[in-house]
Amino acid sequence: MARSPFAPSFWRSPLRGPWLTSVLGVVLLGGITLLFVTGLLSYAAYNPDLSPVNDKTPDKGILGFYLFSWPTDPHWLYRLTQGVHVTLGITLIPVLLAKLWSVVPKLFTLPPARSLAHALERLSLLLLVGGALFEFVTGVLNVQLDYVFPGSFYPLHFYGAWVFFTAFVAHAVLKTPLALRNLRQLREEKSELVSPNPLAEPTVSRRGALWFVGGASLLLFVTTAGRSFDGVLRRTALLAPHGGAEPASGPAGFQINKTAAYAGIDPAETGEEAWRLVVTGRDGRTVRLARAQLLQLPLHSSALPIACVEGWSTSDQWWRGVRLRDLAALVGYEDDPPDLFVESLQRHGAFRRAALRANQVADPRSLLALSVNGEDLTPDHGHPARIIVPAAPGVLNTKWVARLTFGDL
Repeated sequence: MARSPFAPSFWRSPLRGPWLTSVLGVVLLGGITLLFVTGLLSYAAYNPDLSPVNDKTPDKGILGFYLFSWPTDPHWLYRLTQGVHVTLGITLIPVLLAKLWSVVPKLFTLPPARSLAHALERLSLLLLVGGALFEFVTGVLNVQLDYVFPGSFYPLHFYGAWVFFTAFVAHAVLKTPLALRNLRQLREEKSELVSPNPLAEPTVSRRGALWFVGGASLLLFVTTAGRSFDGVLRRTALLAPHGGAEPASGPAGFQINKTAAYAGIDPAETGEEAWRLVVTGRDGRTVRLARAQLLQLPLHSSALPIACVEGWSTSDQWWRGVRLRDLAALVGYEDDPPDLFVESLQRHGAFRRAALRANQVADPRSLLALSVNGEDLTPDHGHPARIIVPAAPGVLNTKWVARLTFGDL
């Protein structure tokens, strides 16, 4: 028996072949395309062209060609797109691993390049495999809150996605016609994927292997998807940091990402005597408002979820506070509220400052929230005041707000 992986007879599994590889490839073709699209939508949801504080990939160049002003309708839009992105990515892991297993002999084929075209195909294959592993690994680590990779997740995952998807498209263009032909055939074509010296008896059929992969994907789906919901379904998300039981009970008992202690919020800064909201607008007009003064302004309610880039979300919570457009009117923008720059008491972290577009400020559901589900905000939910905007990523719903600056950004 050959001992070198460069010898074709080293790979003896009778399961490998064009048909199995083609089935897995077709599943990945649809799944990864949807992953890429929802990933781009997630990037657009941050409105990175609005302000440098929102843009974690400042050197994106033409890769930001598709960016558009993120809408506020439907209010669950980001909850849907990012929930699909993360849950689908985790669900596809068994399919990806099975696909890589099915084609691993090709990575050891000699000679490495038989022609220029073959060399380009091998190069695209290396970029495809490396890019896939990089994207899935960094994505899973981010979901699990394990930031062990060097640098920021945002540029690493963004640029990695473009490298990976470019190689993926090139590979799909080259291989999809062959894959479809293989799916229609009852017999295996002669291929370097088929072992010249297979094991005598397979322990499972190819369809059995597909059932195994599908079962593993279903298991990951069931133990991940629940964190996009509340109640009993969240308890099924056993593999997610924000799965399981709710962090507390009562009106404020829904999921959070960062606690006040983690963000370094000093309780002395948020007390009734110390805290003042500074609102600045047209021609430098500025007002300072205590929480009691905010409560004297017209208050409105909005039923909105919190949805995070890590894929978890809450159901709609009932928020009550002052409309952002009403605060804009206090500082000279009575008609058309402009963009908004928000600053938090939080002193460290990527999104302690954030920018909102004018369409987000103008939406009547966008609030400087003072209470949720009938009770004052708790420190962990952003007391004394926080931003809540429909369809916005959770990090743009700034907690522990200290200053609002209205104006074109």
